[in-house]
Amino acid sequence: MPHCVILYTPNVEPKTDMGALCRRLADTMLTVLDEQGRQVFPTGGTRVLAYPAAHYAVADGKGDYAFVYINVRMGTGRSQAVQKDAGDRLLQVVKDHFAPIFDRERIGITLQIDESPGQVYDAKHSSLHPLFNK
Repeated sequence: MPHCVILYTPNVEPKTDMGALCRRLADTMLTVLDEQGRQVFPTGGTRVLAYPAAHYAVADGKGDYAFVYINVRMGTGRSQAVQKDAGDRLLQVVKDHFAPIFDRERIGITLQIDESPGQVYDAKHSSLHPLFNK
C-alpha cells in the first residue's frame, strides 16, 4: 500500500535529478520502523513515482516559480509518533535534495502523509511482495 507520489512543475527538472530524489525517498521509507521495530513501509509495496505537471500556474506568474507536491499514502494503524517520524525523515530527505538550489530558486515544497481510513476498495495483484516476504 505505501506509495509516494511527487507532482512537480517541469521547470524543476533541469535544476535537479528527480529520479535520484525518488530513490532517496524510497530508501528512507524502507528504514522507517514502528514502536515494535517492524518496517512501516513494506519493501515490496514501497514505490515512489514522480510526474511533471503538463500544465501549471504558480503564484502570480511573474517569475519562474516552481512547486513540488509530495503525497505519501500510509496504511491505517500507525501511531501519530510513527507518522510524524516518517514525515520528518522524508521531509529531511527532500530538504537535503533541494538544498543546492533552494536559496537561488523560487520553489515551494509540500509533503503530506495521508492515511486511508475511508477505503472502500483496496485490491492488490503483485508478484513483488513474495520476493520480500521470505
